Amino acid sequence: MITADQLIELWSKHRNDITAKVRTLHFPRQDRTFDDAPYQLGVMNLSRDSSYRESIVHDLDAALYRARRMTIEGAVMVDIGAESTGANADVIDIARQIDTLLPVVRALVDDKIMVSVETYHTEVAVAALEAGTAVINLTGRIDDVGLYESIAAHEAGLILCYTPGTTARSGDDVPTADRMVDEQIDFFRERLDLVCGAGVERLWIDPGFGFALNLPDGPERVRYQTDNLVQSFRFRSLGWPTCVTMASSVYLFRDEARVAETAMAVLAVQARAGLIRSHEVARVQPVLDMVNMCS
Repeated sequence: MITADQLIELWSKHRNDITAKVRTLHFPRQDRTFDDAPYQLGVMNLSRDSSYRESIVHDLDAALYRARRMTIEGAVMVDIGAESTGANADVIDIARQIDTLLPVVRALVDDKIMVSVETYHTEVAVAALEAGTAVINLTGRIDDVGLYESIAAHEAGLILCYTPGTTARSGDDVPTADRMVDEQIDFFRERLDLVCGAGVERLWIDPGFGFALNLPDGPERVRYQTDNLVQSFRFRSLGWPTCVTMASSVYLFRDEARVAETAMAVLAVQARAGLIRSHEVARVQPVLDMVNMCS
């Protein structure tokens, strides 16, 4: 159970983290600035393996329609991927991912929609950047300095995700709850030295709690993801804003699973998330509007 007493104790213990200053991110090519406030990243899946059926698009017209609709509903950026991170999803080869992604990226960029591409392949990321992608949502531990130099050269951004293994699909065990945040912070400090050393100046820290793939949907996974979410403000101590994924739980919400992200968004804004990755933009945006209106 999440109680006011527990949150007050957590915030008091880590007061310096919750009030830590984070960088403002400016994207000159898109003329977009992200200050220390919650923004929404709308999800669109080009893979039919995605477990979130409502986010799947089957062709270019459907992709344009969904992207335009999410933008009207409040998303400042659209996140697209050609391969699901689900444990049972097919592995899509690099060439096919590029062929799938680039027409959509180009169409969205032509439509003045800011695009993020989710991948753990350098080749996919570089091709997406050359097509006009503004942000790479990196779901793997890539040591190739050339990738980060390419991000910097394109004046693009990076969502730096924590993954227990080499990629989000590696299936490695997540750290225990008592070690979770400390292990994630160690990971980010190491990665930030590499990334920033290559010239990247625009990034979000993503604790990656959505990648608890070895935990089946049930009480343990819900507790783990929720605990990580409410503590995600602690990554502000690294100096960068955070990006968090709105996990949904069929176990808890059953037929109403599509409203789960609204509930998670309330916790996310309390944890001072800077970028909220959501499949349900229309349901989540009123939460962000309420926060912005009252701040």
